[in-house]
Amino acid sequence: MRFLVLQAYLKLIYFNFYFSRGNFPALYHRVRAYPIGKGTSAPETADEICSAMDLACVWCWKEARCLQRSAATACLLKQYGIPAQLVIGATRMPFKAHAWVEVNGRVVNDKPYVKEIYAVLDRC
Repeated sequence: MRFLVLQAYLKLIYFNFYFSRGNFPALYHRVRAYPIGKGTSAPETADEICSAMDLACVWCWKEARCLQRSAATACLLKQYGIPAQLVIGATRMPFKAHAWVEVNGRVVNDKPYVKEIYAVLDRC
């Protein structure tokens, strides 16, 4: 578990560079193009990875926003062979945007009802 938390922490730092430069197109491309590794895709593995990311966010020196956290989580899941999707959604009034991760249509790093609150703009 410690190694997984370290990997999650490093992914957060990696995606923080995209945020510090305001480079959303590069972040989007990186997540979309991230290869799916050859690992186990057991259901508990996805939950373990999301728990490790939650712990990494606690130890991160700056707040990890939903897009940064979800991009890092999606790539870490893909690294372990889990076909994850970063989902970006928004509401109209008042305008709010949010990002989360889904695996086979199931929200894995947020509340399960987040899909009912936000209209999906894109998946990558």
